Amino acid sequence: MKVLVTGGAGFLGRGLCAALLRDGHEVSSFQRSHSPELEAIGVRQIRGDLADAEAVRKAFAGQDAIFHNAAKAGAWGSYDEYFSANVTGTRNVLAAMRAHGIGRLVYTSTPSVTHSGRNPVEGTDERTTPLGSRFKAPYPATKLIAENEVLAANGPELLTVALRPRLIWGPGDTQLLPRLAERARAGRLRFIDGGHNRMDTTYIDNAAQAHLDAFAALQPGAACAGKVYFISNGEPREVRRIVNDLLAAAGVPPVTKNVPYRVAYAAGAVLEPVWKLLRLQGEPPMTRFLAEQLSTPHWYDISAAQRDFGYAPKVSMDEGLQRLAAWWRHRNPTP
Repeated sequence: MKVLVTGGAGFLGRGLCAALLRDGHEVSSFQRSHSPELEAIGVRQIRGDLADAEAVRKAFAGQDAIFHNAAKAGAWGSYDEYFSANVTGTRNVLAAMRAHGIGRLVYTSTPSVTHSGRNPVEGTDERTTPLGSRFKAPYPATKLIAENEVLAANGPELLTVALRPRLIWGPGDTQLLPRLAERARAGRLRFIDGGHNRMDTTYIDNAAQAHLDAFAALQPGAACAGKVYFISNGEPREVRRIVNDLLAAAGVPPVTKNVPYRVAYAAGAVLEPVWKLLRLQGEPPMTRFLAEQLSTPHWYDISAAQRDFGYAPKVSMDEGLQRLAAWWRHRNPTP
């Protein structure tokens, strides 16, 4: 099939493009900048902005299916920027699909749409985990709007499914692990309340495979049509173990220092207005949303994905960490 991935130049996007190519599809990517990595594996690249409805409509011409993975992520930025990328962009995707009669959409959402302050999420599923409200960051707020509109668009002419992968990591990551390693080396990493809360994560190959499993199952009458699913490795671990295992893969000593939650939250409450007032570049080192996220249990029941489209994580966390360490050594050889 002819399949287009939005945001194919990103971490998960590259994984999706590579997996689709392995399955024999003709793959295109719609993104804002050129990617040498996609060029190297033979992905057709179309440059444009999701907020540009005409650019999206032109890019989607002749496609059979869409993987809508592009989004503005992070814990900092203006609501308008997030709304433009995540909501307006998704509306343009849906409109372009309808205009061209494209019948299948796999949408990448986020578990953050269920974030509700410090309310723990421990082993609940899609039906029993309430959606969040009164978000302290524009990312989950706008992703929830987009997720709802994707699911509402499901029908006989356009089949949709949404996936919520939790904290994707692995080889090819040029954001999460490099930033963790840099901050750890500089002595700027702390665990909140000891980092003993358990959290789900998802190895990159498993995240990509979940999307392809859902895509294969997304047929008329499919159980997954119009539904949303949590995706993870199914191996919740304490945050301190997750972080220190990732750092070990990068050859960085473990983090041992801690900060109380109240201190972290107060720091976020002070830094956010300072960053806005002074228009400082980048993200504050702490925000209220991050303080809540990093100190609260977040792990999910993923049995619905296994039941409805056969998702089963193939790469364990321990195996994934070995692969990550090998990739990191190759990317950063010791002098």
